[in-house]
Amino acid sequence: MSATKLYTPQVLGLATSLSSYPWDETLPLRSSARSKSCGSTIELALATDESGRIERVAVKSQACAIGQAAAAIFASAAKGRSAEEIGEASEAIEDWLAGRRERPDWPGPKRPTLRGTILRATARSLLA
Repeated sequence: MSATKLYTPQVLGLATSLSSYPWDETLPLRSSARSKSCGSTIELALATDESGRIERVAVKSQACAIGQAAAAIFASAAKGRSAEEIGEASEAIEDWLAGRRERPDWPGPKRPTLRGTILRATARSLLA
């Protein structure tokens, strides 16, 4: 696949939207993940509300545009969700990537991609 087809305006727009989640040292919950397929890394910092739902998200990512777009999708989708919902989404994404189920109700690509592994790793890291 050529880079002109891989790095579409939609992907590049998502990648630049990651700047909406600047790193914040004051957020109390932190985790990190590394993609086994490409070496991309992501660090997350979170704050939850009184009911345990994700209220604020900060992201530090060392990844290509696809990895950054995946991180931005995760960050926007995680807001307002509980750890239980993130866990369920993580399992559903993993099953989808493995071909065991249809696409879950989660924002992102319509078909499995290698970069889906960063979504899975990110979701798993939140549960650790």
